[in-house]
Amino acid sequence: MSTLLDLVLDAHGGLQRWQDARTIHAEGSIGGLLWSLRGQEGILATTDATVDVQQQRLVFDGFTGPALRGLFTPGRVAVERQDGEVVAERSAPRDAFAGHGPNTPWDRLHALYFAGYALWNYLTAPYLLTRPGVVVEELEPWRDGDGDGDADADRRRLRARFPQGLATHSTEQVFHYDTDGLLRRHDYAPDVLGGAPAAHFCERHVQVSGLVFPTHRFVVPVGQDGHAASEPILITIDLTDVSVT
Repeated sequence: MSTLLDLVLDAHGGLQRWQDARTIHAEGSIGGLLWSLRGQEGILATTDATVDVQQQRLVFDGFTGPALRGLFTPGRVAVERQDGEVVAERSAPRDAFAGHGPNTPWDRLHALYFAGYALWNYLTAPYLLTRPGVVVEELEPWRDGDGDGDADADRRRLRARFPQGLATHSTEQVFHYDTDGLLRRHDYAPDVLGGAPAAHFCERHVQVSGLVFPTHRFVVPVGQDGHAASEPILITIDLTDVSVT
């Protein structure tokens, strides 16, 4: 295990605490330009998500309606009524993005799959990096203005390679950490969005039941030189309440 990963896990609550956690419940809002480009503006303006920490499963309560919920797993997404009646579902949901262009409209199941796997990855990091089949290595530090007001900061970086069975943005991703080991930037090129590189910035970390989470996130495009653009802001995630069981 990388020495940097040890530091990062400790900074976010420690490996044992993550292993003991069962669920993360997060309320807030998800927005940004992406959703309007895909014809789904406002679909997650009010977000109420419950993450299963130990397996890839997430539920959005109130998804597209107060009496509905959205269920994400890697092999299936579904919109259900609260009694479990299925309103809409899709097996092999990642395959439904094949052939999409930059402005191809999504339906609500596309949005559910993308938001479901993405938020599951975000909320379980850095524990995510300890899952079977994930390979990490430390890269040279990166100096860049990183969204937290410190334009001259050197960030230590971990490159992660993810196994095929894990629903995530892309096989290879890079995580940037500050001197305390807190996540500040996360680079990836989402396969379901055509592989365009993006930088995901993390701010306003809070401690909840021993674990640490950023409560403000935003995603912007990345240029060929690896530096993040200031706009457009593709995705925003603001969490107002987080709890862990």
